[in-house]
Amino acid sequence: MNKTPFSKIKNATQIFFEELIHPSPSQKSRRGLGGQAVLIPLLAIFTGLVIGAIFIISTSEEVYAGFGKSFAAGLAASWNSVASAYSALFTGSIGDPSTIVAALKSGDSLAIKKAFNPILESLVAANPYIFASLGVALGFRAGVFNIGAEGQLYMGAIFSVFVGYSITGLSPWIHIPLAMGAGALGGAVWGFVPGWLKAKTGGHEVINTIMMNYIAYNLSTWLLSGPMRRPGAYNPITANIQPSAILPNFFGPPTRLHLGIVIALVMAFLVYWLIFKTTWGFELRTVGSNPKAARYAGMNIVLVTIVGMTLSGALAGMGGANEVLGVNYNLALAFSSGYGFDSIALALLGKNNPIGVVLASLLYGTLRNGATNMQVVSGVPIYIVQVLQAIILAFIAAPAIIRTVYRLRAPKEGEETLSVRGWGGA
Repeated sequence: MNKTPFSKIKNATQIFFEELIHPSPSQKSRRGLGGQAVLIPLLAIFTGLVIGAIFIISTSEEVYAGFGKSFAAGLAASWNSVASAYSALFTGSIGDPSTIVAALKSGDSLAIKKAFNPILESLVAANPYIFASLGVALGFRAGVFNIGAEGQLYMGAIFSVFVGYSITGLSPWIHIPLAMGAGALGGAVWGFVPGWLKAKTGGHEVINTIMMNYIAYNLSTWLLSGPMRRPGAYNPITANIQPSAILPNFFGPPTRLHLGIVIALVMAFLVYWLIFKTTWGFELRTVGSNPKAARYAGMNIVLVTIVGMTLSGALAGMGGANEVLGVNYNLALAFSSGYGFDSIALALLGKNNPIGVVLASLLYGTLRNGATNMQVVSGVPIYIVQVLQAIILAFIAAPAIIRTVYRLRAPKEGEETLSVRGWGGA
């Protein structure tokens, strides 16, 4: 008797937790090697914070004024600058522990919402990163280098906002999945084109996805300035989506955490299941790592490449739909703050593993959310956080530096590999 998709997902879930609780000897060996996979990112974050502190000190006028008085005053000013900046970064992204405790003791629901709002906003900021990074990671696994997540995200937003405001009279149980599916369709179309060109004509996906980005930008500019422009609006912006298309807010104002975070985590699980627990996922990984061997084994490389790129675009498109349906409720020009491009770095940061991608996205969302508070409270430029992100990513991408600095054991040949084919691989 054939198993239903739901029973397959259930079995995959059971196997996942059984392997987690009762690992085999080979899995224990891999986990031993995986210890460094956890330790190195943590050390990279710590090292990035240290180097970031140096930047904060070197750009602080108070520090220079302190050293002008005395060496001790300079050291004190340096400590105060770093402590103030990182404290603001922490409280802006996670929350102030004392404020949280006081709010919980008071029992005031509004005070509790405000106290927990920083960490909830960090989850909101991480949401589009999760979708787009999952898409890029899936493309990497299929051997295609998807630089077009930004354009796919735009197209997902365009498709979802049109369905969101133009269709009326639907139940939220129908309208929300329909609008979210439209976003996935928009991204899928934008991923299918370069995937088909690569598989059928050998056209380089890096060039094609970059070109598709520009088409998406200009298409959105034309649509928002003309056919989709809100009547009477001075700026290029669409009408607000119908209330039935809005993703439910979990806690209500002033918080903004919505159902999108649950959808993102579900998609991360499904991508994990697809890649590592299905026959098609095995074919996808095989084509991505060694297309010649896959061709020799009789795998359909053309189909896998096209479907892999299409699914990659669909996930990125869902990131755009998430922002429209859960945060903005309309679409304006330049609504994306580089989510698609950051997702490339986050996919690499997460080692193209859905679990790692989620953790990397949460890190980026947390840093991004805390950066504004750091700038307001301590006066440290927001660009310092971007420097932190770049340094952390550089250290994780080059783990040999961290091993050398902290004298960690180097892995044996073949223990640590990250294959990203697509820069011209056959």
